[in-house]
Amino acid sequence: MTNLLALRPLLTADAAAVARTVRAAFAANPLVDPPASALGESAAGVRALFAAGGGGVGAFADSAMTACLLWQEKDGGLYVSRVSVRPRHRRQGLASRLLAAAEDEARHQGLPRLRLSTRLTLAANRAFFATAGFREAARHAHPGYAHATFVDMVKELS
Repeated sequence: MTNLLALRPLLTADAAAVARTVRAAFAANPLVDPPASALGESAAGVRALFAAGGGGVGAFADSAMTACLLWQEKDGGLYVSRVSVRPRHRRQGLASRLLAAAEDEARHQGLPRLRLSTRLTLAANRAFFATAGFREAARHAHPGYAHATFVDMVKELS
């Protein structure tokens, strides 16, 4: 069991650790077609998100990042992305805690909903988000694909 020392907002100084955590988490997931853009996440990309007004939350154990989640305001809600838990820290409730922090942030910003996108082939992810209160809103295809490859999900906040 992880000795969770801190769950805190991410800082620009955390950008490299965020990128490493995202890449490690997504590399442990089943392969998807097209390949997950998260596998190429960079510190520069994270810093750019922060510079554009986005943010996130991280979980830290023994001063090391074990999980993170990024967010930005989009389409009247808080868009959640890169929900990432390092493989050896999974099944400990970290993703649920990160989502709860995102809900708190959405409320703090006066936003009525959370939004996210996930791959259709990742049924366990879709089931997890559904259990967390998200509903499927729309299906989309990546450029060059004739069939839907990902789904937008929404959670209305009360």
